Amino acid sequence: MIDLRRVPDLWRGFDVTVRDLPLALLLALTSLVPAVNSHGTQLGDLPTRPMDAAAVAVVALECLPLVVRRRWPLTCLVLVSIGFAADQLRGYHTVAGTALLIALLSTALHLEHHRRTTVVLASAAYVPLAVSLDRIGSPEGAAGFTTFYLGLAIVWGSGVWLRRSRAAEAELRHHVAEATRAAERTRVARELHDIVTHHVTAMVVQAEAARYLTASPERLEQTLTAITDTGRRSITDLRHLLDLLNPDHSAEPRTPSVGELRALVEQTRLAGQPVEFTEEGGPPEMVGSAQVAAYRVVQEALTNALKHAHGSRTTVHVHHGEREITVEVGTDGSGAHTASPGGSGRGLVGLRERVGLLGGEFSAGRRNGGGFVVRARIPAGSSS
Repeated sequence: MIDLRRVPDLWRGFDVTVRDLPLALLLALTSLVPAVNSHGTQLGDLPTRPMDAAAVAVVALECLPLVVRRRWPLTCLVLVSIGFAADQLRGYHTVAGTALLIALLSTALHLEHHRRTTVVLASAAYVPLAVSLDRIGSPEGAAGFTTFYLGLAIVWGSGVWLRRSRAAEAELRHHVAEATRAAERTRVARELHDIVTHHVTAMVVQAEAARYLTASPERLEQTLTAITDTGRRSITDLRHLLDLLNPDHSAEPRTPSVGELRALVEQTRLAGQPVEFTEEGGPPEMVGSAQVAAYRVVQEALTNALKHAHGSRTTVHVHHGEREITVEVGTDGSGAHTASPGGSGRGLVGLRERVGLLGGEFSAGRRNGGGFVVRARIPAGSSS
């Protein structure tokens, strides 16, 4: 059984000429109905002639070219115009004359090239038709022919307006798509930076420390185990990020848990960084992006501490309130490389953007007495 909801999609899947065929046939068949066949356009106001075999040919010439009105609009307009001229000169005045307006609108809408030339030639072709009608006794007069021409011009202008509106809409969709792709690339780059930089930095620091532990097999084994665990966590995080990039994957963004935050601190401690961690309150059940942002703030701050103040005392304080999460990570200035704790600043810039998008506040800089401090206030909504 056919799902009726899929009918529009199935119809759009047909070739454009197939989709235009019903309109052409409907107009042609309507023009042959005796009750209405002589109630069409009457340019020139000549006496109406009864339908005959030639009238059927004229109707076909006016209506059937509408099948190609979108594929070959100029061809359609030429054939329909010839049929319309024959219709008016013979005095049939069939309903098929409406095809001229449809062909004119379609040409203005779908013709890609030579639109100005088409307007000039069509206008020039109208003059002999008006003159011919006048010579065979039309009482229309110059005012009537001019009015009809202006009506055709309005139809053409409507098609031009529609074409420009569609082009503007397509351009807008293109810009929106480009902006969306750029934002997504920025988000992915930020996630990669946060994940890879932290894990790789921890592994490098641990590997450097392992060089000097050859005389202490137990500590060496502990350090190598920490490197292995860090590598595995890095692979897990990267796989999850790649799953999110896969359009066929239904994975949702993962919210780091409190346990993962503690594991992050412990990982940094194993890399040789003395970290004091305190946490107040419990995260609400549904904090989503706020919890992710808090995790990334701590992660980036600890990464910078490892890279630029290795061995210096670092404090991490996280407070979960009813409506916000506050994070403060401070590093003393007693380490060997505290001169440039911010590094390139790329990670800090990404954090500022991430927190700002959630309506929060972020700051990072030197603190009085030496060292570096990172602070963030992240709205998390009500826990109710």
